[in-house]
Amino acid sequence: MTKVGIVGFGFMGRMHYRCWKGLQGAEVVAICDSNPNIVEDTKKAVGNIGGSDEEVDFERVDLYSDFKEMLAGGDLDALSLTLPTYLHADYSIEALSAGLNVLCEKPMALNVKDCERMISAAKKSGKVLQIGHCVRFWPEYAKAKEIVDGGEYGDVIAATFQRLGAVPTWSIDNWFIDEKRSGGAALDLHIHDTDFVQYLFGTPKAVCSIGGEAPSGNVVHIVTQYLYGDRKAVTAEGGWAMMPGFGFEMSFNIVMEKGTIVYDLTRDPAFKVCPAEGDAFTPEVEQGDGYTLQTAHFAKMIAGEDVPSVTTLEESLNSVKIVQAEKESVKKQEKMPLA
Repeated sequence: MTKVGIVGFGFMGRMHYRCWKGLQGAEVVAICDSNPNIVEDTKKAVGNIGGSDEEVDFERVDLYSDFKEMLAGGDLDALSLTLPTYLHADYSIEALSAGLNVLCEKPMALNVKDCERMISAAKKSGKVLQIGHCVRFWPEYAKAKEIVDGGEYGDVIAATFQRLGAVPTWSIDNWFIDEKRSGGAALDLHIHDTDFVQYLFGTPKAVCSIGGEAPSGNVVHIVTQYLYGDRKAVTAEGGWAMMPGFGFEMSFNIVMEKGTIVYDLTRDPAFKVCPAEGDAFTPEVEQGDGYTLQTAHFAKMIAGEDVPSVTTLEESLNSVKIVQAEKESVKKQEKMPLA
């Protein structure tokens, strides 16, 4: 039985709890959170997507408010680290040094230097560190990757990705909207699509971004062109400037020579392939969501199973690097090279 601890029990901590609870051979035995009202607050609905409302049996877990005490007394095998982004590096490194495998939420860290520290600690410890780029595991996105790589519909001509929602106000003391702690909308939200663009096409040669600012001066909406030195048009748009009534949208359109792949969370059907000849159809995809599938993948890795590589630490670092270039492009109003 894999004994799991969760550090940080907000929206994503609760999502990870649900994923671990549904996984055979694993058990959440400890939760660490500084909130003294965590039991009552966990009953409140939060987040921009469903799945974090699993009832938590606090009678079956040890509750900690101090991370070091959890490491010392938890008798753990693995950790889900779902803390604010600015804490990812230090807490991951401490857990790895204590001999734990770590599933750390995305983004990997606030900057490339901290990502490098995490990679070094993982190599030194010999333990697994996986960054939670759940979109790579999301069934429709994973199927789109499979179709593009398969080449049945020819080369990609253009691809657009969108991820839009309202300001995330559910975080404790609103750390999301503090760029020094979250990295802002670009690093916290938009990075999902930046990372998937990298997953599909590799590292772009350059990025060209524009950003919309809130009255505070923070960039809350970003649109990026990813430049690959060919005629492929790849863009991604993300932000949390939408009004509360908008809800949440994640979508993509991948245009190929002989077909188009479409996904939109708000449509029915949400996912379909439109070939040049014949009717549009919805392919079969893996059951579950990106969160459950990435957790299962992590569990197999720490069990020593031979699993295909879906995400690497170097790619997770690279996603942070690309977003940093995007933010710099917004600031300087010019194209930023990555090569």
